[in-house]
Amino acid sequence: MKKALLAVLLLSAGISSFAQENKSEIVKTGYNFGPLPAIAYDADKGLQLGAVLQIFNYGDGTNYPNYNSKVYLEASFFTKGSQLYQIRYDNKTLIPGIRWSSSLRANLDKAYDFYGFNGYESYYDHQRIAEGKKGSSYLFSPFYRIAKNEILFRSDFLGEITPSLRWEAGVFAYWQRTGTIDYSSVNKGKDDDKKFPEQVPTLFDIYKKSGIISQEEADGGMSTGLRAGMVYDTRDKEGAPSRGIWAEGHISAALPGISKIPYYRYSLTWRHYLPFVKEDKLTFAYRFNYEGTFGNAPFYSLPFMTVMGERNDQEGIGGFYTVRGILRSRIWGLDTFTYNAELRWRFVKFHLWNQNIALGANVFSDGSRVIRGRDLSALDTYVGSPVVLKGSSSDSFHITFGAGFRFIMNENFIVAVDYGTPVTHFLKNSPLYNQDGTGAFYVNLGYLF
Repeated sequence: MKKALLAVLLLSAGISSFAQENKSEIVKTGYNFGPLPAIAYDADKGLQLGAVLQIFNYGDGTNYPNYNSKVYLEASFFTKGSQLYQIRYDNKTLIPGIRWSSSLRANLDKAYDFYGFNGYESYYDHQRIAEGKKGSSYLFSPFYRIAKNEILFRSDFLGEITPSLRWEAGVFAYWQRTGTIDYSSVNKGKDDDKKFPEQVPTLFDIYKKSGIISQEEADGGMSTGLRAGMVYDTRDKEGAPSRGIWAEGHISAALPGISKIPYYRYSLTWRHYLPFVKEDKLTFAYRFNYEGTFGNAPFYSLPFMTVMGERNDQEGIGGFYTVRGILRSRIWGLDTFTYNAELRWRFVKFHLWNQNIALGANVFSDGSRVIRGRDLSALDTYVGSPVVLKGSSSDSFHITFGAGFRFIMNENFIVAVDYGTPVTHFLKNSPLYNQDGTGAFYVNLGYLF
């Protein structure tokens, strides 16, 4: 995830009181640099420490507020044990008539969230988690964790058919190594009564022993192949659009011979931006996404929302870029449907230090559910789990609502602060109570879509 400096938010709040409002845009030209210490917080990963550098090239300003090229560099460490290193490059002018986007990303995570497959069909024992946090029991959260390291590379090309219709094609190579948590690492520095007992299996161990996760896929592997699709794009601008449609359809093929387990997936996404008040003052934006699988696919290939082009694929249905407010990767299945609806309000615009600045707020509702899951029947006869494993007979929508704040500079550098809460947190008499967690706070970069 892309994080930003909290101090930027505090600074923006202070300067807005005396900066002169000016609605006319300063047309940016040449290179704009955005170095930042990445000191931020994400409920899924903890406190972030690192550095981010963004380099925007606006050329002669003809395409502003869109840029001609962009470089994004990040190295981050998180207090919950993960590390992130990435470089992204996006260029619209290097190859005539072609937009070229590439990224290389390494995620190292000692305790990646794993709550099982099929959403509510997998029971989340929130009571045991709460008891551990309160000190009345050992910390139980490692039961819902796996070790997960990955290196992801992709390179995409986008060419024009008409001004609004484009083709997309690309290559990808994902290497992933998954396995049981390192008990010594997870328990390091904890008092004996807080340590997760080594004799207690994790949910991932149970899935392997029961055969829900096969031995072939259990430790991850290499997935290499091709992606192709079409995009229809009528947005007025890319970083913070206020009108237009952005729709995509893709097929991804991890090919035999160069992938450990071949698989074939597809993605359909519809985004729509509706201006309620002109000049970006009030915009309603929504997104529908369907991630599907032809046949079956290894479990490690599933928790992704496909995005070709400048942005990375969004990993884990649950979290800032997918469903704000629920547990990361709570939605894990062969086919998933996700929606986001957001009302975006810019309450002030001004110039500061020769930059276009705007401050905004947003209210939102996100939701997702598994449409087609993996077979969990083996859990019916499994003996040895410390908790209940199966929940509802089928999944239903995981819905959240929340609000946030935006600091927007030159329409492309956007600091985002959001808090989301799952509806199930308020259903105390329901079997689904707290099955999605209790809410989450995020500081990040950019709009979701």
